[in-house]
Amino acid sequence: MSGAERLEPLVGWQAPQVAEELPGLQLLYDTVEVGRAGPLTGDSPPDVQARLRELSNRVRGARAIGIRREPVAAAYRVFFRQVGMDPDVERTPIEAAVLERMLRGGFLSGGLLDDIMLIALLDTSVPIWALDADAVRGALGVRQSREGEPLGRGGDAPLLPEGRLVVADDDAALAVLFGDRAPGHVPRARTPRVTLYAVQVPGVPALFAEEALWGCAAALRSP
Repeated sequence: MSGAERLEPLVGWQAPQVAEELPGLQLLYDTVEVGRAGPLTGDSPPDVQARLRELSNRVRGARAIGIRREPVAAAYRVFFRQVGMDPDVERTPIEAAVLERMLRGGFLSGGLLDDIMLIALLDTSVPIWALDADAVRGALGVRQSREGEPLGRGGDAPLLPEGRLVVADDDAALAVLFGDRAPGHVPRARTPRVTLYAVQVPGVPALFAEEALWGCAAALRSP
């Protein structure tokens, strides 16, 4: 993994209202060809499972209690409040992951792709999400949803209320920011290419978001 070529992520667009109201918010993304032999939703190979065990041993009670005071984790808490989310109710991704570790006694495998994204989150405190790259049309960005707009292009897509922050491509909302992805756009077991994206909020250095993306991409490319 260390020999993998570092990617230079693309910077997503922002709707003018989002850019004005939330300066410092940035979406970084890139598309990766999957090199792993196994299915993305199947069991992780030994190297990924070993990394999860290592992180389970490293993240124990003391860090779990103090995680919200770490600079990157704290920046996400501040941003959640800024957009009307209570981080003590709707937990930030890193706090949710650490709480789950404490409840379950370790970071349990959820499948190859989910494990790789979890490892990146635990290493950097920056959350990563993945979309089926072949279902993305054009560039990704952040905007507000329109009243009754479907989440995704599938026939069973749920409808969104007006004003939700969403990750969108040229003509559809693909994910709620920090929330659900469109059902028809989530990578499947044998998805050949995935688009990874990171949400960088004010107070989080770009290096952390880039490192999280690179870690996921390198692990997915690894044969």
